[in-house]
Amino acid sequence: MQTLPTSNVTLQPTQREPFLVIDQASKVYPTPNGPYTVLDNIDLTVFESEFVCLIGHSGCGKSTLLDMVSGFRKPTSGEVRLQGKMISRPGPDRMVVFQNYALLPWKTAFENIYLGVNAVYPEKSKKEKTEIVRSHLALVGLEEAANKRPGQLSGGMKQRVSIARALSIRPQVLILDEPFGALDAITKEELQEELLKIWSEYKITVLMITHDIDEALFLADRIVMMTNGPAAKIGEVMEVPFPRPRDRAQLMEDPRYYTLRNHALDFLFGGAVSDH
Repeated sequence: MQTLPTSNVTLQPTQREPFLVIDQASKVYPTPNGPYTVLDNIDLTVFESEFVCLIGHSGCGKSTLLDMVSGFRKPTSGEVRLQGKMISRPGPDRMVVFQNYALLPWKTAFENIYLGVNAVYPEKSKKEKTEIVRSHLALVGLEEAANKRPGQLSGGMKQRVSIARALSIRPQVLILDEPFGALDAITKEELQEELLKIWSEYKITVLMITHDIDEALFLADRIVMMTNGPAAKIGEVMEVPFPRPRDRAQLMEDPRYYTLRNHALDFLFGGAVSDH
């Protein structure tokens, strides 16, 4: 299997312009015992409409890295740019879906989505905003649950609401922080399939954290493998060669699948040690 060193993380030569660029980004926190480096000199270029998964052990800074893309945190050094513009704060061009859904419990599914649409599109009429919400509930198969509150929804349904809310404002980048980590295996596979259908229709750029190598191989164009923290780096970037649309059963019959899977496992449990 061909692997790419961190210093030349590129796709095959194309005419595509870099879309999202993480440029020598580091994150360091002061502590009573001196500086604590979470991320050390991260370089990554993501192209428009690409689906990229990040994997690595807990504490390797994956969420911190995505927080810098979303604008919730700023790098201590280096920068993150979207279409050439430096990211310095959160914005509707980057939407995050969290593992814990982040829904307001006193609002219905419809109202949770409407809040975001109303904030981003204040100039639209109430009728237009309502249509956007309803169309996105339909997109994730939840038209009939529109008037239910989160406490009345299953975990999978709550995550569908979160995804619909994120997509309803047409972000340029969808950021997924272990979105299916708390779900049972069957629901998880169903939502993976739904996510791929939505991604192929919208051609949105996706950055997703997962601990599940099988999930990453099914979803991603590339898998970014992080070394262990502290001072975590990008250890390796794996190209996922399977054509789309992907069929899970066919994928698992492909001998390359197990070669890639074993390589990722070897990296995580044998080679994911940073050289700091």
